Amino acid sequence: MALFEDENHVTFNEKDKKRKNIEAVEKVEKKKKKKNTFENKEEANEVIETIKKKTKKQEEIKKEPQSVELLMEKVKKKKKNKNQVTEVVNANTDEPIENNSFNSIEGTKSKPKSTKVAVLPTVTIAVPGSILDNAQSPEFRTYLAGQIARAACIYKIDEIVVFDDVGEQTNVMIANKKTEGGSKTCKQLAIILQYLECPQYLRRILFPMHNFLKYTGVLNPLDAPHHFRQEDNVPFREGVVSTLPPKKGKGCNVDVGLRKHVLVDKCIQPFVRVTVKLIPNSSDSKRQKGIVVAPSTPKNELGIYWGYTVRNAESINEVFTKCPYPGGYDLKIGTSDKGVDVDQADQKQLEIFKHALICFGGVHGLEAALEADQNINEENPSTLFDVYLNTCPNQGSRTIRTEEAIFITLAELRSKMKLK
Repeated sequence: MALFEDENHVTFNEKDKKRKNIEAVEKVEKKKKKKNTFENKEEANEVIETIKKKTKKQEEIKKEPQSVELLMEKVKKKKKNKNQVTEVVNANTDEPIENNSFNSIEGTKSKPKSTKVAVLPTVTIAVPGSILDNAQSPEFRTYLAGQIARAACIYKIDEIVVFDDVGEQTNVMIANKKTEGGSKTCKQLAIILQYLECPQYLRRILFPMHNFLKYTGVLNPLDAPHHFRQEDNVPFREGVVSTLPPKKGKGCNVDVGLRKHVLVDKCIQPFVRVTVKLIPNSSDSKRQKGIVVAPSTPKNELGIYWGYTVRNAESINEVFTKCPYPGGYDLKIGTSDKGVDVDQADQKQLEIFKHALICFGGVHGLEAALEADQNINEENPSTLFDVYLNTCPNQGSRTIRTEEAIFITLAELRSKMKLK
């Protein structure tokens, strides 16, 4: 019995020791957990405080009634600050803002530059209508006008001015019955020039039967770049507004020489000639659409010669005073056998111009035009021009016809004026 009791006592003591060790280990672990929880609580409190601060600011912003004017002022202040920074950057570098490293620092994309179409220089020739009086028959009159049209198209003339160099007090003027466009010969020359410049598919619509156009069938065609065929795929075309109304009631239909009319965005009166820029068709739309543009747009955008315009002037004075270009002609050239030799002319003066005028005289020269014009008191025609040239010095013939002088002059001035 004594042995059994001793054994039980030993086992009980061992159990008691084990239990105490376990309790001691548990106390140590609890202390560690308390420390960790204390540290986590501090971090959590910091996070909670920051969240509370943000929510308070948001609530304050919501509570404060901000007007549109205040918001606009803030936006303006931001823009001013940006502009000030860009000015500093541009002051230090010659490059534009789009190419500067300032945009790369902000990480913003540079905006594409607005491409402005360059306006090309123009050349105008002024021709007297009396040159048709030298022709012996109506057929020769028509052919003479065709020669002037051919010369203007070959050398890419932008405007032809037909002026009256005879005057009202002469017998020739009375016989020709003065009309709104000047004398009868002036009007005939202007109509033939307009007819030849017009594309073939528009002539029947724009030009009714007239005695002035009776013999135009014998003339050589201009074959100008804007005289397109039906199968030509081009971005611009000349057209005439049709009388057919559009289906949707917007814009108008224009006949541009294709199988179907083109729908443009503007409402224009019928039988008006317009220049149309064709819009590429999408896969959904079957109808060809276009935009009405200025007649000078094809030349300025693509460099395509787009024909010439014709203007009537009742005197040589109206050639200068009724110029369609802003600022008038900045280079005025007169042609005469009494002028300066073309080889001795100042080439730098001939190269720099925006709108040039080359004036030709009739049978009796520019002197006769000055005498017929009552608004000009000058006797010497060279005073009207910046340059007064003799484009065919040492000529073999006593006289050079005006249609011949046009070809000679434009050929001489092509390289000197750098006509393109």
